[in-house]
Amino acid sequence: MDSILGKDLTNNTIARQYKLIKKIGSGAFGEIYLVQSQSKSEYAMKLERSDNKHPQIFFEAKLYNYLQGQDQYDKGIPKIHDQGVDGDYNYIVMDLLGPSLEELFNKNHRKLSLKSVLMLADQLIQRIEYIHSKQFIHRDIKPDNFLVGVGSKSSRVYIVDFGLAKRYITKEGHIPYKEGKSLTGTARYASINTHVGLEQSRRDDLESLGYVLMYLLRGQLPWQNMKASNQKEKYQKIMEKKQETTPEQLCKGFPNEMTQYLQYCRNLKFEDKPDYNYIRNLFREAFRKQGYEWDYKFEWIKDEIIKEEKFIGVAIPQKTTDIPTTTKQSNFQTMRAPQLMQYQSRQSQQASQEKKRNSSYTKNNNQNKQMTGLLAPKININKERTRKY
Repeated sequence: MDSILGKDLTNNTIARQYKLIKKIGSGAFGEIYLVQSQSKSEYAMKLERSDNKHPQIFFEAKLYNYLQGQDQYDKGIPKIHDQGVDGDYNYIVMDLLGPSLEELFNKNHRKLSLKSVLMLADQLIQRIEYIHSKQFIHRDIKPDNFLVGVGSKSSRVYIVDFGLAKRYITKEGHIPYKEGKSLTGTARYASINTHVGLEQSRRDDLESLGYVLMYLLRGQLPWQNMKASNQKEKYQKIMEKKQETTPEQLCKGFPNEMTQYLQYCRNLKFEDKPDYNYIRNLFREAFRKQGYEWDYKFEWIKDEIIKEEKFIGVAIPQKTTDIPTTTKQSNFQTMRAPQLMQYQSRQSQQASQEKKRNSSYTKNNNQNKQMTGLLAPKININKERTRKY
């Protein structure tokens, strides 16, 4: 049976208003179709069988809505427009996005430029930081789960697929450290701690991101294409190769900041809050040293799109004082260029930010205890769904 849903649903109609045009994606638990509404608007529809023993679509929809919030600011999270059950299928209707970073990577001969990867890193860290700020971890960071927008938003990256996401803050505080956990996520990008069976936390999303960035730069990772007689043996070999590959070896030939990033992620403790500003500035410093222009011209951006009036990008300034807060043309959608702070060592940044963190810790801790159950949606299903490939 080729289709997870049991059959090809092309040209079928769901909920009497969405015509399924073509299948545009699939995963371990469902399929995604390009659909057209009665008003001729196009969306993406994710479907799963309604008799699925471990349904996840409505969990995802709830989490998408929670992360998106009530305001109209584009957070890099696709919006949910509709959801429901139609016969044998659960479905959600969401924003139609462009290709994934994996697809773009493949179309570009399986390698992206250093300039593109450094610009991407800024957005990807921002997406992960935002999810973490809402008390969730993603647990499946990989190129397939980052999609670019369409048209004038093709330089903007969106994060998708929250089927394996989990709250790391509960009413009792941070989730407890545990051992003996099964591998949740994708083995190629999983953190070392995930491989050895430790409960995941914020550090693991960021370590996975490091492997994603090096994959896009190198074309492949040292633990790909491992030969094994079964899946368990393959995971064991991937883990061993990952453990013996130092950040210096993995990042050889690329800016030292890539090595520093992975070292930082691997040294984080289970409950540590990552210093997102520090890691963002690592990549911005690497970008500055290369003398690149922050123009949002990725390999997949066409010149005619860049010339469009609604293109959301401005050139990165050479000096901190040159950073604009708005563009001169009032009809542009403004995306600030990243601020290049004066580079500091990890120790210097820790010292300069310690006072700020200490003053806000008590307030944030009280908010976590008092408001967690109100702000974050309750997760009653799919607490430990795993995806092993």
